[in-house]
Amino acid sequence: MLDRLFANLAASAPLSRRAFLKLSAGATGGLMLGAALQPELAHAQGADGVLATPFVHIRPDNTVVVIVKHLDMGQGSATGLATLVAEELDADAAQVTTEFAPANAALYANTLLGVQGTGGSTAMANSWQQYREAGATARAMLIAAAANTWGVDPANVSISGGKIRAGDHSASLGEMTEAAAAQPVPESVTLKTPDQWVHIGKSFPRVDVARKTEGSVGMFGMDMRLENMAYAISLRSPRFGGTLTGLDDAKAREMPGVIDIIRLPDRATVIAGSTWQAIQARDALSAEWDFSRAENRSTDTLRKEYTTLLDQKGIEHYSAEAPGSEAAQVIEADYFFPYLAHAPMEPIDVTVLFDGKTASFWTGSQLQTLDHTIGAQVLGIEPASVEVNTLWAGGSFGRRAIYDSHYVAEAAMVAKAWLEAHGQARPIKLVWTREDDVRGGYYRPMHMHRARAGLDAEGKIAFWQQRLVGQSIVMGTAFEQYMVHDGVDASSVEGLGESSPYAIPGWTVDVHHPRVGVPVLWWRSVGHTHTAYVVETMMDELAEAAGADPVEFRLRHLTDARARGVLELAVEKAGAVPDGLTRGIAVHKSFGSYVAEVADVRMREDGTVKVERVTCGVDCGVPINPSNIEAQVQGALGYGLSAILREEITMTDGEVDQSNFPDYRPLRITDMPQVDVHIVRSTEAPTGIGEPGTPPIGPAVANAVRRATGTAVRELPFSRHGLA
Repeated sequence: MLDRLFANLAASAPLSRRAFLKLSAGATGGLMLGAALQPELAHAQGADGVLATPFVHIRPDNTVVVIVKHLDMGQGSATGLATLVAEELDADAAQVTTEFAPANAALYANTLLGVQGTGGSTAMANSWQQYREAGATARAMLIAAAANTWGVDPANVSISGGKIRAGDHSASLGEMTEAAAAQPVPESVTLKTPDQWVHIGKSFPRVDVARKTEGSVGMFGMDMRLENMAYAISLRSPRFGGTLTGLDDAKAREMPGVIDIIRLPDRATVIAGSTWQAIQARDALSAEWDFSRAENRSTDTLRKEYTTLLDQKGIEHYSAEAPGSEAAQVIEADYFFPYLAHAPMEPIDVTVLFDGKTASFWTGSQLQTLDHTIGAQVLGIEPASVEVNTLWAGGSFGRRAIYDSHYVAEAAMVAKAWLEAHGQARPIKLVWTREDDVRGGYYRPMHMHRARAGLDAEGKIAFWQQRLVGQSIVMGTAFEQYMVHDGVDASSVEGLGESSPYAIPGWTVDVHHPRVGVPVLWWRSVGHTHTAYVVETMMDELAEAAGADPVEFRLRHLTDARARGVLELAVEKAGAVPDGLTRGIAVHKSFGSYVAEVADVRMREDGTVKVERVTCGVDCGVPINPSNIEAQVQGALGYGLSAILREEITMTDGEVDQSNFPDYRPLRITDMPQVDVHIVRSTEAPTGIGEPGTPPIGPAVANAVRRATGTAVRELPFSRHGLA
């Protein structure tokens, strides 16, 4: 059903002027404007002083509200966008706050994705120019208003620290908004040069700290509260693709707090007075399932099938010319990467209110365009009648970037069924428990690699052959037409061939995409999580075979100056290897950014791994907010370390074995190393930083472990080998 809905995806309907006014705390007045993305959208403001393309709203109370088009799930995108506006506006950081934009792709599209959404570490890259222009436009209109009000030359008006000044005259931004709203919108603005920056590169304070510290109610979906709200928990098939054929709900209906039980084709949903009551009643349901079209294979069975494919030529992705010389030494290795869950701290949740004509959703929406449109299609109403309220999200790592908006669609189905059964609208919060999510699919795909590389007599790489076997994330979805090229899912091979910073002769890559009934999805850093591991561990083994230092060996084959720069920076800052520790290194380019990581590892007496310290070199273009970059690299590194140590999803006869953190074991605080982040002061345009810290940590640690133990870890996680 969801695939059919998605296939009919239409453009999000433009919001009305009235809808825009609702953005800013009840339209309290002031100056609202947006960057001149498209001339047809940048028309002058009306009598109410509000422009048609809002990105920044300056209120009479001197508050600067930055309208954030991206989801903030902890990565700091709201702060980053606020930094850009504040810089060009010359606002004081203390007066800047943020609100999430409504779902409207015509106005708030991610310019790198084509839809309104957040992903691929693109938030700052696609907004860099856009939000600076919004701030600069507001500044220009405020200066024009001040000059007109005070009767002075605009050249003599300045703004700094949120104050407008000209000679003896001064005013706050808020005091000048009414006059500024009457000014014409400039056709073009001049942006600051780097030597003029006050906020960019200086670590702008995060805009979310106060509310998170206070525990503000309604900030996240899980703490969303509406009057007369009911709570929904669903019973889903224990195997992917199973169909509900029988349901005994008599016991559940008698349990405390149960309001209704709604049966859908592939699930049953309990509606109750609290989440806990709904969970208890859901667990009391007795269901019968038809698994004839379900995924019934075990992980071991799939692995055997993947291994067979490793022996067969796949679809060619990349082929580089090989030198004429023969290899003097050859290294061949097979690698295994398990399914991985995203496991964000805030489980999946969405609140919906549907009255038959209009609908509102509240959730941490990562792809607003899809959530908006699919929600409308399920309910059978026009997109203009649907409102998606984006809330802060407690993590995602790709989990909320759903190509089929399945949990929004599920909430819409429940709300529609409720209205049909009861004839009265009621807000309903649908929650996926941690167990629901860990067992519910949408994993990073399981992959296997076979890599074979040779060295010539001079110790240089003579050829490199690599074969991948793994599910495509996008085949069968609307994204297929954009991301599948000549039968190869681009997300599975990123970081290889032409996208690698290495110039490797004779590099060939071919791919198999087996059909498996397990729902898969992009996972933080996507394909880079396994491609970087293979490349960087092979590079270490090749360096050893060549009798070369691992850093020097990499530099031989790195033609990208920025990759060389971060590697040399990380190694320099790491210094000498501490006594009792073993060192491993890795460098990788992903999402336009370069990260090198030097891992210092101690082997405990019980044979397990303790990563004591990681030193990072980072080049992500202009560092908008250095402290946030540092935090993102630390978090991404921890997330990647967590995956390689103990995390895996396995199946027995199609049923997932893991359920929650006791058996799907993420990183513990005692596992987290000291992380030192060193940032290149680049002048290149900003690139991604939410994900690039993840790919290098696995191979860096694996290289240290191989050096310490003599054993190469080619099958993840480490716990399979008693190392974690």
